[in-house]
Amino acid sequence: MADREGHGYAVIFLTFVVAYILAVVPLPLWLQWGRPEWLALTLIYWCIALPERVGIATGLVVGVGLDVLEGAALGQNAFALMVVALLALILYQRLRVSRLWQQAAVVFILVGINQLICQWVQNLEGVSVLPVLFLLPALSSALLWPVVLHSLRGVRRYYRVT
Repeated sequence: MADREGHGYAVIFLTFVVAYILAVVPLPLWLQWGRPEWLALTLIYWCIALPERVGIATGLVVGVGLDVLEGAALGQNAFALMVVALLALILYQRLRVSRLWQQAAVVFILVGINQLICQWVQNLEGVSVLPVLFLLPALSSALLWPVVLHSLRGVRRYYRVT
């Protein structure tokens, strides 16, 4: 049993590593504004699928890692992802029974909150973006939610992560 639990954490860890890679892969300038928030999507999925394993502490650790990786203000992404994890944990029972388009709408809101928090911190630093452009990642993340959901569900079922 303990070996199986360790195996599950390894699979979850590897999905976050893939999300880190996707978060920093170079994109053309016109596509960078709409880059999906891969870590937020992965965190939302695992909070919905395994709320007893993945939660606010995971959001903190993953967020600090993203802060270091992106060179952002330390704590910016950590705080934003902790809020996303908290909201996903509050809503996970409702999200499990919702239709896919309803889940995508909630993901849009959750990633939008993530973007608002990051935008707020960047404004405090003196770095600002055009008002509406910072929500493009929320839209692209919501559109990609079905792909992320089915991919991670397939990984979870294949490796029997419970």
